[in-house]
Amino acid sequence: MSLDTGTLYVVATPIGNMEDITFRALRILKEVSLIAAEDTRHTKKLLTHFGIATQLTSYFEHNEKEKAPQLIGKLKEGANIALVSDAGTPGISDPGYRLIKLAVENAIPVVAVPGPSALISILSVSGLPLDEFTFKGFLPSSSWQRKKFLLDFKGTEHTYVMYDSPRRIKETLEDILEVLGDVEVIIGRELTKLHEEVMRGKASSVLESVRDRELKGEIALIIRTEKEQKEEASLDKEIENLLRSGFKLNEVAKAIAQQFNIPKGEVYKEALRIKEALNL
Repeated sequence: MSLDTGTLYVVATPIGNMEDITFRALRILKEVSLIAAEDTRHTKKLLTHFGIATQLTSYFEHNEKEKAPQLIGKLKEGANIALVSDAGTPGISDPGYRLIKLAVENAIPVVAVPGPSALISILSVSGLPLDEFTFKGFLPSSSWQRKKFLLDFKGTEHTYVMYDSPRRIKETLEDILEVLGDVEVIIGRELTKLHEEVMRGKASSVLESVRDRELKGEIALIIRTEKEQKEEASLDKEIENLLRSGFKLNEVAKAIAQQFNIPKGEVYKEALRIKEALNL
């Protein structure tokens, strides 16, 4: 490897408010030889706003397999490159992983230029305990896949944060109610922008508040699950509800075993009995 190998800078850019970009990010974007952007048209607006004339090249989900080796070649030749996404921090549910991984494998320096992130923004104003949380990326687009996705949260005491589409958030809230019950949720919409909105409350009340509205802007969603002390008598009802929702026996057994803290095998036998009794 040449001593003149360049550096890959992973640069966070505003998720809405242009004032959120850091002085360091602006300097790096001016000084690098090339900016690899998820959408060059979008990034061009940012650069124009701050008077930056650095060359742009496209780097997005559908071309990163072919483009990453080309960018690595430029880095090996000594070029410094800044990686940016449309908004927020590259690699966080955005393109970037492949290029960063290749840079690491080729002993090319990778430097974080931290800044805005919708994930951290919604968590910071949540008012929830954040000593531990799990980021789950984007929710599945189909209702059934979403329900299976949510089923893994059942019976835990934890904070989950994810992204969703404004077109689907009402359906998502309905799925949450069906699978997890009336848990606490927080929705962040248009974060850092003029019409920023944060909604907090039980899933049922948040759903009611948005049911007749047309929401716009990307959604950051937090789900807070709590372990509840339930009577054994409610076990059969929980099993029946999940079976009627269409979940398979092993999926029901896993979720209920976690919720009630009892062996999965025992739950499976009980679920099978209930399934046969209901003729499902």
